[in-house]
Amino acid sequence: MKPEATIEIYYKTWCSYSRAALALLDDLGVAYTGIDVTSDPEREAEMVRRSGRTTVPEIFIHNELIGGYDDLRAFVDLGALDSRMAA
Repeated sequence: MKPEATIEIYYKTWCSYSRAALALLDDLGVAYTGIDVTSDPEREAEMVRRSGRTTVPEIFIHNELIGGYDDLRAFVDLGALDSRMAA
């Protein structure tokens, strides 16, 4: 049996794209680790090191950056999220 996918999402509480990404994952019933960088400069610096980007959300599946909300939404709309998680 394959282990469950590891999804990590760096987000800020005031960001509408962050809230939309979290809601989408919740609606899909997908388990994830949320990392709130709203007032945590160390975790935000970690996000920038990992992604090379300063925008939120930043979403990783199996430690691979997939991008932000629009990228997540595209994966879902194309039906590709399940295959990415199973990879």
